[in-house]
Amino acid sequence: MKDTISNRRGSFELGACTDRIPDEEAGQPNISMAVGRDHLPFAAASTEAHFRAAAAMLAMRPGSSEPDMSAALLERHYGLAGSIATLSSEVERTVEVNLSDGRRLILKTSTRPEAIDSFRFQTAAMAGLQRAAGFVAPEVLHTTSGALMFEQEGVCGYLQTRIEGIPLHRAMPTPDLLFRAGSALARLDLALGQVDAPAAQRPVLWHVGCWPRLMELQQYLPSASIADSVRIAMAEYVEFVEPQISNVAWQVTHNDPSPFNMMATDQGIGFIDFGDGCWSPRIQDLAIAASHVVTDPALPLGGAEHLIAGYASVIALSSLEARLLVGLMRARQSALILVNYWRAHLFPSDAQYIKKNVARAEHGLAILAPLGVASGEAAVLAAMSSSLP
Repeated sequence: MKDTISNRRGSFELGACTDRIPDEEAGQPNISMAVGRDHLPFAAASTEAHFRAAAAMLAMRPGSSEPDMSAALLERHYGLAGSIATLSSEVERTVEVNLSDGRRLILKTSTRPEAIDSFRFQTAAMAGLQRAAGFVAPEVLHTTSGALMFEQEGVCGYLQTRIEGIPLHRAMPTPDLLFRAGSALARLDLALGQVDAPAAQRPVLWHVGCWPRLMELQQYLPSASIADSVRIAMAEYVEFVEPQISNVAWQVTHNDPSPFNMMATDQGIGFIDFGDGCWSPRIQDLAIAASHVVTDPALPLGGAEHLIAGYASVIALSSLEARLLVGLMRARQSALILVNYWRAHLFPSDAQYIKKNVARAEHGLAILAPLGVASGEAAVLAAMSSSLP
């Protein structure tokens, strides 16, 4: 069954649009035009066409329902063989590969046309990080033909190393760990700022340009109290944050540094899953990571102070970034709540995995609710001035 979303300019059926929409067809600039001209990427991502295409992708059934061709693809494109285990994934098929020599790899594949751009972005972003220091990122393995990814007979994919460590959602969130996570994230952003990744302007529903239209999903929220909190946060984003967001630094970002995508390893903090990465405000990575660690009602920012301090120890926030950060954190929590309740409705059998971050977002949104613009900025400035715990 298809769901229909009504928006300010009409309605569309989720799932009805599955083709890539070239920038030229959407009437927006190509990414090569956008580099170094920060207002253009935001204009592209805020269009109805971008939102419609991005929502349609997440309204499709997860790729794990497709026949598993992982073993054959692994041998054909990499000349490798090993035991294969399917991992949880919301979009593409993701499997773990254990080779006879002890190496553990991750193979991601998809038969969807839009996955080509996503995989082009992901592989280029990770390849561009290989010489950077201060964090850990997967290494992309080249195919037997020397390419970063493969595309053949309607299937595309890539192979990467698996990072060994403890996901942050399973680790004790001590002040020291959060500070190190924040500083590693800043170093990741510094490295991503030097990456020229293709398809960085492809439709991504988690892009800030899509957020004003996400309130069309509020019918799927489970209670009036949650709906009210989300509505207030999104109204603040539209009225205060959105008009100024084009005035901060934009670059290639990870765009989903959640506790499920950050790892504590022996070599430092690691980052996985670049599938939502795009061209967006650099401060967005900090807002996302910080929004996930708002847990302590006794602190103004719920404990995110330590992560913010770590980030600011590497990249000093501008006065505008400090002013917008709490509004971005609340909007991201609200976007996560809206999108995941909607997708849980579409795919009830996968609801537990889809909603894995929702309770944390709801709790964090409640903690941040008392902060106004001035008090939020003051809390961020206080966090920035603190030192290593």
